[in-house]
Amino acid sequence: MTSPFPILSVLCGKVAPFRGDGQPSAIAKSPAVGHVAVGRLGLEGDEQADSAVHGGPDKAIHHYPHDHYGFWAETIGQHPLLANFGAFGENIATRGLTEGEVCIGDRWRLGTALVEVSQGRQPCWKLDHRFDGARVNAGVVRSRRAGWYYRVLEEGSVGAGDHLVLVERPYPEWSVLRVFGLLIAGEHRHDRPGLEALGSVAALAEPWMRRREKLLAG
Repeated sequence: MTSPFPILSVLCGKVAPFRGDGQPSAIAKSPAVGHVAVGRLGLEGDEQADSAVHGGPDKAIHHYPHDHYGFWAETIGQHPLLANFGAFGENIATRGLTEGEVCIGDRWRLGTALVEVSQGRQPCWKLDHRFDGARVNAGVVRSRRAGWYYRVLEEGSVGAGDHLVLVERPYPEWSVLRVFGLLIAGEHRHDRPGLEALGSVAALAEPWMRRREKLLAG
């Protein structure tokens, strides 16, 4: 892995009826023009329909690697959404940086803001619905191509053409890929010591820390 990584697109979305369903959602995001302010709760102009499961300080910004789009085109076919950025509802798109190379607790300079990786993205049914019934949700879990969330430590601004620069890596053994595998993809069944050791990762978002405790108890 080398740093910095050029930011290909910065995307924001407004709450609107979900296609073909009517439920409110802001998963459909469009590239922002120019620079966007980065606040504690995310990008200015970006919305979330259900604050119980989306948004908040620990899920302020969603990053999805554009590297995965080729995999999805091979898996589900050349869906029109894959022709542009934002197919997975992401706020930040880059190439060259995936879940195996990003760690929980990583601190990155995102434009002028400072952000910290808090957890992977846990997929939901809306991905399948967005892709016209393709089994994207299960594919995300199976392939571990989930993306990740940032919390914002220092506010600033970001735009396409800026860079993502690694500042600090306090937990180099805890990639997003590994943590997603333990907490979401079922690998805890074969790695209880890893699940126990994950408790030392103070930067892990509280909902995922609670999930770890539930799995340990279960």
